[in-house]
Amino acid sequence: MRRREFLALAGAAVAAPVIPKASAQVQNWPDKPVKLILPYAPGGGTDLIGRPWAEKLGQSFHQQFIIENRGGAGGMIGTEAASKAAPDGYTFLLTPNATLSVLPNLRKTPYDPKSFLAVARVGDFVTGFSLHPAVGPKTFQEMIAYAKANPGKLSYGSAGLGTATHLRIEMLKYRAGIDILHVPYRGSADALNDHLPNTVQMMNEINTIPHVKAGKLLLLNINNPARHPDFPDVPTLSECGYPNSDVPIWYALYAPAGTPKAIVAKLNAKIVELADSDEMRERMRSINTVVPTQTPEEMVAYLEADTARNVELIKATDMKLE
Repeated sequence: MRRREFLALAGAAVAAPVIPKASAQVQNWPDKPVKLILPYAPGGGTDLIGRPWAEKLGQSFHQQFIIENRGGAGGMIGTEAASKAAPDGYTFLLTPNATLSVLPNLRKTPYDPKSFLAVARVGDFVTGFSLHPAVGPKTFQEMIAYAKANPGKLSYGSAGLGTATHLRIEMLKYRAGIDILHVPYRGSADALNDHLPNTVQMMNEINTIPHVKAGKLLLLNINNPARHPDFPDVPTLSECGYPNSDVPIWYALYAPAGTPKAIVAKLNAKIVELADSDEMRERMRSINTVVPTQTPEEMVAYLEADTARNVELIKATDMKLE
């Protein structure tokens, strides 16, 4: 009995520090800088959404949240890098839904969407199709009529093949029966550089909105259930006669599989808290974004539903990555 008691006590002594150590890892997290991988180039929608979050999270946790832009291949390069990062709570992926709900259904990706843990929603686009004024049409309906009369003459710039903005033009072409040339870019900042001089006539990104306000571009519609508060006279896509044609563009934070769930929960709680603040709501509105808060479990269900919708659209339009 004495020998067994000794062994039991010895085992307990060895095991005892494990629980406090794990608890301390979460309690003290983060105790060094945290990396946010953005799978698109600087200056686009992902960057515009990511930087305010990096700043506010850094202030809240008293550690730097560092943005790392790793664009290319429609978001695959950065997403792959995040999937291979150590699951220690110091690397996260901040991405639009397309890298997980669109691209893997169009081509073989070097990552599995299920290799990520959902953390938190960080923003949904509130924008619409923009058109260069030099084209001529002034309204959504006039643009549709122009596209029908001039098949292939309009071109549309997106953030890349397989992005949600790519799906938005494919959905419009499918529902309206029009032919518009899709021109993929490395990111929406590059597309905007060609949109402003009318090299490409159309876009659908939040980085076009300041130029709409400056009178350099026309906003034809809003891809959202409700109108944009800054453009009360611009109709929604449904009001333009195309209900159930919105392709949601939503951004979220993900962690590599294996990241401690307590860290995920801690980060989710902080993001929900910040998203509910007047300051963050106003900052997101200033970049034409709203933040619907969700738990990680709700995010998983939302991603599954989004993936199913996108698969249906891909099949209906026979969408290919040319």
